Amino acid sequence: MHTQVCIIGAGPSGLLLSQLLHLQGIDCIVLERRSPEYVLSRIRAGLLERVTVDLMHKAEAGDRMDREGLIHEGVGIAFGDQRIRIDFSHLAGGQLTVYGQTEVTKDLMDARQAMGGRLVYEAEDAAVHDVGTDKPRVTYRKDGRTHEIDCEFIAGCDGYHGVSRASVPASAIKTFEREYPFGWMGLMSETPPVDDELIYANHERGFALCSMRSLTRSRYYVQCPLTDKVEEWSDDRFWDEIRRRLPREFAEAMVTGPSIEKSIAALRSFVAEPMRFGRMFLVGDAAHIVPPTGAKGLNLAASDVHYLSEALIDHYKNKDSHGLDTYSERALARVWKSVRFSWWMTNLLHRFDDGDFNRRIQQADLEYLASSDAAKASMAENYIGLPV
Repeated sequence: MHTQVCIIGAGPSGLLLSQLLHLQGIDCIVLERRSPEYVLSRIRAGLLERVTVDLMHKAEAGDRMDREGLIHEGVGIAFGDQRIRIDFSHLAGGQLTVYGQTEVTKDLMDARQAMGGRLVYEAEDAAVHDVGTDKPRVTYRKDGRTHEIDCEFIAGCDGYHGVSRASVPASAIKTFEREYPFGWMGLMSETPPVDDELIYANHERGFALCSMRSLTRSRYYVQCPLTDKVEEWSDDRFWDEIRRRLPREFAEAMVTGPSIEKSIAALRSFVAEPMRFGRMFLVGDAAHIVPPTGAKGLNLAASDVHYLSEALIDHYKNKDSHGLDTYSERALARVWKSVRFSWWMTNLLHRFDDGDFNRRIQQADLEYLASSDAAKASMAENYIGLPV
């Protein structure tokens, strides 16, 4: 089997890249080790930057997003007896769209199917070969048989635990990582959001976040120890805890109900450099992870897709390899800015067991943010997404 670009991973980044290439007449195949149902069952983020929204339109997969997505022009931060509103439109001239990552994935799946895209689900034991040559290959097993794909480029869109980055010799890659000493206990419910905009809370009991997926579906989080288990968090315990961490007006307005999903997520910052190895390119979580505090994970993957799709299109349409040669440098420049912002947001809003000095620094940072338009503008600019 032959293709121009073999894409490993059928999450949003792999599907988005395949759709953009297909629309430009570039042949590609997507391999995914899981079933479509499993891919759609994964609960992920729901805040889309302008770059992601624009790419969904460019991929001809944005109609439902336009109809059902919620436009957000600000976000709130509560601490002590204060509440700060970061006005995106006024401070940074932009906005965000609330639309779940699961919905993004479904729309891209439907678009690929409608256009006859080549997707292989339940492709087991994928392996990359000869990426340092001009004839890379990908092998996988399906229905008990081994298959081989000859290709010209490989896009590793297969996440943090995928085969793409793991295939790179340790001597050829450098990783940077910070693990945070707490997790997020998340609950999804079929209840109306507590507010029209997201509310972040810094409280002596720990961080809390009130988010949403639609006007009738809410997503809430509380900081918890990494040793906690989901089964230890009954719905009643979760609702009681998050209300304790919110200002009274939100705690009293909160509509509670049975959970439809609960999970605990560990938080980490991770970057792998470079993002190109011969004819293989890393995309999204295969190359970088950010804590969800700044809502950057999906959007960073989309910006990687922006750089790589443009580079591949330029290579095939104009015989220009400059975009491919500079992909890693360009992508990492934006990645590190988003890693910094996510790290800053995480340090600003969570409780760390690291003494009174750092707590005083955190308090000063929050008070400075509350009092300075320049600080609010900097946060707004980063939150809505830096230019690509």
